[in-house]
Amino acid sequence: MTDTPLPDILNWPSSGVRLTRLDAALFFGGAVLVSALAVFAVLKMNLGIAMDAPDARRKFHGKPIPRLGGAPIFLTLLLGAVAASFYGAVDWDRWLALAICNTLIFSVGFVDDLKPLGAKVKLVGQLGTAMILYAMGISIDMLSNPFGEGSIILGIWALPLTLMWLVAIPNIVNLIDGMDGLAGGFGMFICLTVAFIGHYQGQPDVAAVSLTMAGALGGFLVFNLPPAKIFLGDGGAYLIGFFIASVSLLSSNKGSVIGALLVIVIALGVPILDTAFAIIRRAIRGVPVFSADAEHIHHRLILLGYSKGRALVAMYTVCLLLSLAGISILLTKGLALPVTGAVLFLLAVVAARYLGYVRSFSRLRGQIRETLERRRRREYFRARGRVLEFEVERSGSVEEFGRVFEHALQRMDVTVMDGPRREGMDLDVGKSHTVRLFYPPDGMPKTEWQLRLDELVQSLESCLARWGSLPASIQSSTKAADAAPETALSSPATPLL
Repeated sequence: MTDTPLPDILNWPSSGVRLTRLDAALFFGGAVLVSALAVFAVLKMNLGIAMDAPDARRKFHGKPIPRLGGAPIFLTLLLGAVAASFYGAVDWDRWLALAICNTLIFSVGFVDDLKPLGAKVKLVGQLGTAMILYAMGISIDMLSNPFGEGSIILGIWALPLTLMWLVAIPNIVNLIDGMDGLAGGFGMFICLTVAFIGHYQGQPDVAAVSLTMAGALGGFLVFNLPPAKIFLGDGGAYLIGFFIASVSLLSSNKGSVIGALLVIVIALGVPILDTAFAIIRRAIRGVPVFSADAEHIHHRLILLGYSKGRALVAMYTVCLLLSLAGISILLTKGLALPVTGAVLFLLAVVAARYLGYVRSFSRLRGQIRETLERRRRREYFRARGRVLEFEVERSGSVEEFGRVFEHALQRMDVTVMDGPRREGMDLDVGKSHTVRLFYPPDGMPKTEWQLRLDELVQSLESCLARWGSLPASIQSSTKAADAAPETALSSPATPLL
């Protein structure tokens, strides 16, 4: 490769190899081509495994779509790293730990795509992978002063901070993977940012591998932009997040990582903001923090009238601007940090109001009281649902349980029969039945009633498991294999609180 070399800062001191502009273009462009061909091959094989089926609440694609996008990305990254090592760009003594641990984290997510492992098992896998990387010498031992001289030795805090960083970023990326092209596009922009950090820190191996990862995501996006033909899956999302987290540590001077971390945190501004909104929203509402819902930032934009394409462009633009803001902190040696912090705070405030998470800051206290009242109401439904699970064990027949179930519904102002001023909602019970219940239109959004009535599903599934049928008084039907889901988010936007 003979193109004019970039500045001397891009030389590999150990090998004398220079990363030219042509080389950089080949790392990125070659990865785009290999990844796109690999994704095309996966789609052509039509394996019929790890399929993501649509539903009527959060997943509105028209047919099942494979969640195998992580495999072509991982393959492209592996081939790119091997090619770079032959070129002399990658020293495996330096990269072996990252190669092992990125393979492990991808494996955890990919196995989950094939057969769900459960949140606890996945968390153990993530922590175990992070522990292995820490044990192999990749850690945050010291935080330098971004404004000048001096640093803080972390001591015993090095391990928890390193684990938090390596576990949080993959989960943040996975959390935003709810819209065609979103997580893949964000990952591509941030990998390009990591490549610039490698360039700036005089580590062109970091630049080369990060350009390869960015190119792999670019090739994947060819088939993932709306309407998506393939999804990342947990394997792809975990790989993107762990790659960003681990390589950003490698790109910093040993132990002194505050500069790189700040750049990545700022670049991840939108996913971090979305995660913060989700945690606050679910904690106040009294639902599990890791439960899924359809109220992420991209869902809100669509409810506000954005098309998928416009919403994607808007979020890409913000991600790009935040990446540039993060880089400005690195270039100014921390002088831009106060301005960037203020911009992030204003972005959070404006987003909370514009997206409808907060109806009015002047009436925020009343909104919190209203939300807490909803939470108490939902807790009542949860308690009733738990009691009904015990009633399945205590009842002598399905008919007896049916009478107990109807009495519980009366206490909750829910019926099994339609009537005046009633709205119906279908509940999926097991894999084969759908139950229709009717609730009063009391001004609460449909999503709120979904959360309440979902508390009854477990008792109905237990009934079905014990007697093989549901009470005759409950309106139920066998699921149609090709039932079409709703095609739009029909419920109005509900506030964060």
